[in-house]
Amino acid sequence: MRRFEFAVDRGHARAVNEVVADIRRLRVAALAAAIVLGLGTAGLIWLNHPYSFLLAVAFALGTITALFVALWTPYRSRIEKLYAEGELVPAVVSDRHQRGVTLLALVNLAKADDAEPRYALITRVVRALPGHRMRPGEQVPAVTVRADRAPRSVGDLRQSVSAMPVAWGTGDRGVIERARASISDVEWKLLADNIALAAKVRTADAKRLLLDPQQLPEELRG
Repeated sequence: MRRFEFAVDRGHARAVNEVVADIRRLRVAALAAAIVLGLGTAGLIWLNHPYSFLLAVAFALGTITALFVALWTPYRSRIEKLYAEGELVPAVVSDRHQRGVTLLALVNLAKADDAEPRYALITRVVRALPGHRMRPGEQVPAVTVRADRAPRSVGDLRQSVSAMPVAWGTGDRGVIERARASISDVEWKLLADNIALAAKVRTADAKRLLLDPQQLPEELRG
C-alpha cells in the first residue's frame, strides 16, 4: 500500500476538510439521538407498564449505541489517523457544476495488501479544492478513506471507499506537488483517458466501476 506522510495542518483541515465536517455532523446527530432515546427510556420507565419496560430496554440499548458512536467517532476518525492509514491515490476533476466539482479517482479495492489489485473508478463531489484549479483534468492527489470499517466485513473487496484530497489536510503547495509526483504517470494517464466515465460511475448502483485487469496498463496488473 502506498502511503504519503506529511504534517497535517489541523486548523486548515477544520476549515476546509469536508470529511471533518461530515464527522462533526455525525457526532451531533448521534448526541441528539442519544438525548431523545434517553428521554424516551425515562418516560417509558415512568409509565410503569409491563410493555413499557420492554420498550425501555430497546430504547436504552439505542441510547448506549448512539453514545458509543458519538464518543468513538472522533477517536476512530481523527484526521491525522485517516491521512496516515489511507492509500495515496490519483484523482482528477471530471466536471464542474453548481455544487462544486466532481472528482474521479482510481482506487484499489483489494482488502489484503498482498492480494492481486482490483482497481476501480469512484467519484466524489467536493465543494472546494484549495491549492488546485477547479477545472476538468486538474490532477488532485488524494488518500482513500474506508467506509466499511467493520472488522468482519464480507468478501475480498472493500465495499465502500472514498477519496480525501491531500489539499484538505495542508495548504502547503509543496506538499501537494510532492504527493502528485509520488503517483506514476501511468495512473494519471489512465484517469485522463477515462474521465468521460465519471457520469457512468455516479449512476452505478455500487457507486464504483470495476476495471477489467486485462485492459489495464501492464504496470498496474498484479
